[in-house]
Amino acid sequence: MKIKFCGAAQTVTGSCHLITLDNDYKILLDCGLFQGHAGDLEELNSSWHFDPKEIDVMILSHAHIDHCGRIPKLVKDGFKGLIYCTHGTRDLANIMLMDTAHIQQKDAEYYNEKIYKKIKNKHTDEKAKLREPLYGAKDVVAALKQFVSISYDQWIRISKYIEVNFTDAGHILGSASVNLVIKEGSDEIRIGFTGDIGRPARPILRDPQPMFPSDFVISESTYGDRLHMEKPAEKSKFLEVINDTCIRKNGKLIIPAFSMGRTQEIVFMLDQLVNEKKIHNIPVYVDSPLAVNATEVFKIHPECFDFDLHQYILKDPDPFGFKRLTYITDVNESKRLNGMKEPCIIISAAGMVNAGRIKHHVYNNIENPHNTILMVGYCSPETPGGVLRSGASEIHLFGDTLQVNADVVLMDSFSAHGDQREMTEFLGNQTKSIKKLFLVHGDIDVQENFSKHLRSNGFTDIAIPALKEEIQVN
Repeated sequence: MKIKFCGAAQTVTGSCHLITLDNDYKILLDCGLFQGHAGDLEELNSSWHFDPKEIDVMILSHAHIDHCGRIPKLVKDGFKGLIYCTHGTRDLANIMLMDTAHIQQKDAEYYNEKIYKKIKNKHTDEKAKLREPLYGAKDVVAALKQFVSISYDQWIRISKYIEVNFTDAGHILGSASVNLVIKEGSDEIRIGFTGDIGRPARPILRDPQPMFPSDFVISESTYGDRLHMEKPAEKSKFLEVINDTCIRKNGKLIIPAFSMGRTQEIVFMLDQLVNEKKIHNIPVYVDSPLAVNATEVFKIHPECFDFDLHQYILKDPDPFGFKRLTYITDVNESKRLNGMKEPCIIISAAGMVNAGRIKHHVYNNIENPHNTILMVGYCSPETPGGVLRSGASEIHLFGDTLQVNADVVLMDSFSAHGDQREMTEFLGNQTKSIKKLFLVHGDIDVQENFSKHLRSNGFTDIAIPALKEEIQVN
């Protein structure tokens, strides 16, 4: 049996891992889109490190685009098998993939109409060519026909030799860790794939559930070198940022947030602060069609909610809505926000400020010292969000160089990824059974730090595979 690491290897995006059994049966774990890379992004997303036609089955951990974003291309390029995931993941993947197809179409049109023409007019460049989106809406529809959704905590036989069980990863709605039992002759091999490890005691979702003890584990490592802010301090800090920006400075609070998970958590915290009468008369706008659709999906999956949210709903039936909250889908309403002078909170996607409406909000507000940009999660270093997180004094957006006069505040505690301690505790039940641990989905310096930490906590054989590396397991 071999595992080939086809994405999220010594980097944080493009999750994709191929397991090949000794009878040549092939299992694909995730099929994510690479995001944030500067020079090689198009090449990474358009090419495969395997033949899609040869994949027998695919298993999807959750619906974030860096885990599911290339599934329609996989199907378009010849994959015919079933795609197993949870019910929540299937519903979220539907809207996420449709949105991604739309963005790719618009990006290709913009490049072909604006950038390609400039290149051809200025230079004779034989390499310059028109761009095609990776896939379109029809490809998404075709891919969704191959999805099979199952509940948590059920052993399902997906082939003569393989059983799978999804345990709740507590990362986003529907997210799961993958537990595989594979029979090869008289041997029974257990492989665990963490997906993205969530955080205990976070609002909305249930806590991460431990995986079954496994022989081999593929684990994420995004925040393997740091600890997050604790919950009480987080809420106090958030309120402090709101008051400082909207009350003291009379400015706008701009929050780049991923439409799925992060946005709902921020809205729920604002809902709590409103009910506690700690913020008053500050308009809040969620400006993202995708976030609006994702919030509706959240509402129809209460099986993923934790006990505290169920209790909260008894007092407030809509934890994702309050009097001064407005969800915006219309583009003209979105543009109107940029001309507003009064204090407000604007939550918009994407979280890395590399696409969508948030780019316009940052563009129009970054040079005003009364405003604040609140960064609430991981950003690839080369994205506009990564530049802001680095403390840069200027930023490039839409061809212009802008001065960073607004305050930039970091609050990684909002992250849906577990920190070093939380991931170590999550993996703790593996030490007696595990033969080898593979660290993926992390920057290499973070992975090396996390590996050292894990060795001091009972793990002995740890690998940090490179992209395209194939390792035999037995």
